[in-house]
Amino acid sequence: MGVQKTLLRRVVTLAHGDFTVRETVHVCRAGCRTTSGSPLTRRAAALARCVPARSTFGYDVLVHVGLERFVRHRQREEIRATLLEQHGIVLSAGEVSRLARRFLEGLEALHQRCAAALRAVLAEDGGWPLHVDATGEDGRGTLLVAWAGWRHWVLGAWKIPTERADAIRPRLREVVALFGEPCAVMRDLGRAMVPATEDLVADFGHPVPILACHQHFVADVGEGLLADAYRALRERFRLSKVRPTLRTLAREIGRRLGEDVGAAREALLAWQLDPAPGHCVPGGREGLGVVRGLAQWVLDYPSDGRYGRFPFDRPYLDLYERCRRVGRALDAFLRRPPQDRPVRRALERLRRALLVVLDDERAEALAATLHERAALLDELRATLRLHVPGAAGTLRTILTDEEAAAELRDGRADLERFTAALRERRPARGPAQQTRQAIDLVLAHLQRHGPNLFGHVIALPPEAGGGVRVVDRTNNAQEGFFRDLKHRERRRSGRKCLTQDFERLPPQAALAANLTRPDYVAALCGSLADLPAAFAQLDAERRQTRLSARMPPAAPPPDDEPLASASLPAADRCIVRTDAMRRRIHRAARSRAPKTARLAG
Repeated sequence: MGVQKTLLRRVVTLAHGDFTVRETVHVCRAGCRTTSGSPLTRRAAALARCVPARSTFGYDVLVHVGLERFVRHRQREEIRATLLEQHGIVLSAGEVSRLARRFLEGLEALHQRCAAALRAVLAEDGGWPLHVDATGEDGRGTLLVAWAGWRHWVLGAWKIPTERADAIRPRLREVVALFGEPCAVMRDLGRAMVPATEDLVADFGHPVPILACHQHFVADVGEGLLADAYRALRERFRLSKVRPTLRTLAREIGRRLGEDVGAAREALLAWQLDPAPGHCVPGGREGLGVVRGLAQWVLDYPSDGRYGRFPFDRPYLDLYERCRRVGRALDAFLRRPPQDRPVRRALERLRRALLVVLDDERAEALAATLHERAALLDELRATLRLHVPGAAGTLRTILTDEEAAAELRDGRADLERFTAALRERRPARGPAQQTRQAIDLVLAHLQRHGPNLFGHVIALPPEAGGGVRVVDRTNNAQEGFFRDLKHRERRRSGRKCLTQDFERLPPQAALAANLTRPDYVAALCGSLADLPAAFAQLDAERRQTRLSARMPPAAPPPDDEPLASASLPAADRCIVRTDAMRRRIHRAARSRAPKTARLAG
């Protein structure tokens, strides 16, 4: 090698700060050339270990920005301020974004290069269950994630246009090619996820349990049982305007009380604890405070929820029940109405507001249907042991694997008994049509998804210690990962609606969550402190492959871009929203067909 040139180069690293380096570039004297035809050169190895080629900022700066952005979810200005305050490094906002993107590209490449080491760790566990799920925001930015259930590692993450089997299937095969066949597959009940996972397991040539998430199963049954009646009840409340009326009443009484609202609250507490017999409301400001408290109690119906969302929580059914209870209580209070006229009028006004719903026979029938069907749903949830708040996920969090296996066996027997009891309870004929339809719906779901509800007990091979290990019954851990990812993105952006943020978020951002798990980091690079060196080694290997004169030209990467099945992908949006597109359509719309064509038409 001979000296080709010497150049000055500005370099910025966390370890050395901002400095200028003199680099000597060597070239092959024999005239060797790379596959692209350019002369074969060698750069300074010491500098290559500190800073990427054609870059000013070192690997440690690159890793620092990536960790701050995608692990700690800091804003760009926060990252710039930290670098300036702690290291004296000045970065522009655009440079922060560029370094963040390069970090994710390097992390994905390092993840794939270390797939053999990660696969060995998974094999030590006796295998790994594949949890697969997708999330998005307002139907956009769909993020598909393959998850190792026992390690809680993200093995793969991709952006897909929509949840389609032809978009999911090749991604799952890519994960299997890197990390081996899973010992089980956990998925939801989506129309795309079911055929995609079945096709994946069919490629294995031997049986692998495909498990349906219990939480999704019960939720799907609940949607079928309750959705129509619940929507109708919600519409009745919307038309009756009960909530706006109650809010107006509570605000007007609060304004009327003025500075005495504190005394009215104390009087309300005293009235709640009053042991005197009979049902009466005091007069004066104390009575107004009681009426205000009754209206507020009805409006506080969301506090009856325990599970967070429909169909496990039925807020409008809780609202109807509170209206009914307060309506009955008002009947008792008005049997001995207070002598104070303003208080009596407030009580009567509250009663009239509630009677709009309580006198609605349709609302009463809907509430009765919802109560009957909700009882059936709660019975199914209890049979599957999903009835305890906070315990709707993994049995292994509270039991050993042997105990969890016994619980699953008991749960399977309970479900079989429950299915037989439903068939016996089903009325064959008569007026009980609602009951018959509800039981038929549950039995249809059990017949369709029953074979995938159990099979969570996995026998471990002798090299992994033998025994059994239990797969999570739900995708709750992965759902929690999605929820945490969105929460942190909201914290970073300051926006509640993440439609655009999630659409622009690179899919490799899900891989960055692995860096919070010490076992993954140990297999990937040893420690986070060694991550810059791992990036440097990865670039060195790439450079060696690219500069090797004996290597044939690399084939172009396959075009595996998924079909643009979304109605308006981001790539199309920037084209169809142009002024030129609007003008072109406008000209065509204003044009007139020739007279002969109009006559022929």
